Amino acid sequence: MRREEPDSEGPMDKVRLLIVEDEEALRTQLKWGLTSEYEVFLAGDRPTALKVLKEASPPVVTLDLGLPPEPGGVEEGFSTLAKILEHDPHAKVIILTGREEKEHALEAIGQGAYDFLAKPVQLDELKVIIRRAVHVSRLEREHRELQRRVSQSPFEGMLGTSPQMEQVFETIRKVSTTDTPILITGESGTGKELAAMAIHTRSARRDGPFVVINCGAIPETLLEGELFGHEKGAYTGAHVQRRGRVELAHGGTLFMDEVGEFPPHLQVKLLRFLEDKRVERLGGREQIQVDVRVLAATNTEMTQALRSGRFREDLYYRLAVVRISMPPLREREGDIPLLARAFLQRYSSQNKSRIDGFTPKAMQALQTHTWSGNVRELENRIKRAVILAEGTKVTPQDLELTSPYAKYERQSLREAREALDTELIQRGLSRNRGNLTRTATDLGISRPTLYELMDKLGIKRSQSPSAMNKHTHPSSNK
Repeated sequence: MRREEPDSEGPMDKVRLLIVEDEEALRTQLKWGLTSEYEVFLAGDRPTALKVLKEASPPVVTLDLGLPPEPGGVEEGFSTLAKILEHDPHAKVIILTGREEKEHALEAIGQGAYDFLAKPVQLDELKVIIRRAVHVSRLEREHRELQRRVSQSPFEGMLGTSPQMEQVFETIRKVSTTDTPILITGESGTGKELAAMAIHTRSARRDGPFVVINCGAIPETLLEGELFGHEKGAYTGAHVQRRGRVELAHGGTLFMDEVGEFPPHLQVKLLRFLEDKRVERLGGREQIQVDVRVLAATNTEMTQALRSGRFREDLYYRLAVVRISMPPLREREGDIPLLARAFLQRYSSQNKSRIDGFTPKAMQALQTHTWSGNVRELENRIKRAVILAEGTKVTPQDLELTSPYAKYERQSLREAREALDTELIQRGLSRNRGNLTRTATDLGISRPTLYELMDKLGIKRSQSPSAMNKHTHPSSNK
C-alpha cells in the first residue's frame, strides 16, 4: 500500500537527502531526526559534498552557507551552491542560515536555491520544506520523462510502456513499410484511429492524404455515395458530381472505421475494389483506377458476423491480412499513470490551469477503475477535472471516481439490484446500438431473460441508442 502523503506517488525506496553542515553536533541531530524518512548523507565541506553528489545523486540538499575554510563567511557556501547546481540543475537546495543573514538566503534563492530556513533549525518545519521539495522534484522528473517519451514517440502521440503496447508499436513498425491491408481490432476508445494514423505517417504514403470514413455512422442509403462517389443526377439531390472517400484517398491511406457495420449489399462492391483497385461512381459507367492503401477497424467480435453470413469471409480475409489488436486500458499495466499525467499536462496547459498533479487517492482511483471507455474515457475525465477542479491537485471527486457503491447507499437491497440491472442493460444496449441479441450475449443471459428483465424494469425494447447514451459516461475521440 502507498502512504497517502504528497511524496508517496513514487517507489517505496527512501529518497536520498544530503546534509551539508560544518557543525558536527547539528549534522548528527539532523541525521537522527530525518533518517526514518530519508536515506541521509552527510558532508562537512564542499569537496565531501560534491563527492556525495556525484556518487549518490540526492535530489534534495540542505546547505549551510558558512563552510570551511571560512565558516564565518558565506563565499564558500555560495561556491558550493553553484557547484551543486552545475552538477545537477534540478537539485532542490534548501539554505540553512542565521536569522541575521536573511539577505544572504534571499541572494541564494536568486542564484537557484529552492528555499531557506533560519537557524536554530526547527525539525518539524524543516521536514515540511524537505517533503515539499521532494514532491516538486518528483513532479519535475516525471514531467521531463514524459516530455522525453512524447518527443521520441513516432506513434502519433500514443503513449505506453506496457508489454501489450510495445507489441502494438513493434507491429506498426513492421507493417508500415508495406501496402498490406490491416485490420485493427479493439474496444471502443482504445486508440484504433491513432494506430491507423501512425501506420500512415510511418509509411511511404505519409505525404498523401489520410481519409477516414466511419461505416457505422453513415446511413446505409448514403454510404455507397460517400465511399465511392456519385455522378450528377445519380439520385434525387445529386446536383453535382462528387468524388467519394476512396478517390479522395488516392496516393494515400483510406481508414474505414467500424467496418463490421458495413452493409451486406455493399460488401461485394468493396471486395471488388480491394481486388482490382478500381471504383465506379454511383450512377456512372467509368472504371476509375485509384492507388489507395486500406486500413480498417472494428470494435466488435467478427466471429459471429462471419458465422451468420452478415459479413463475407472473403472480404474479411482481404481486410485482415494482418491484425493489430489494441489492448483495453485495464490490461495495460503501468500505462494509466503515464497517460493520466500526459492528459493532465496537455489540458492544464491549454486551460492555463494551476493544477500540477493528482492526490494519492485520485491516482489510486485511476488505477483501480475498470475503464469501460478505455483511453477515451480517461482523457475525458481528466479534461473535465482540469476545468472543474478547485485545488492544485485533482481529487477523486474531480474525476467522478468516488466509490461505485455510493449511489446505492440509501437504497434497499432490492432497489440497488434493480438500479444496477437497469444500468448494465442500458449500457449494453447502448454499446450494441440497441441490438438485443448482442446485448444478451454481452450480459451472459438468454434473449428471453433479457426481454423479461427489460419488461420488469420498464426499459423499452425500441429505445434508441441516442436516448440511451445519457446513461453512459461521455467519451472523446479516438
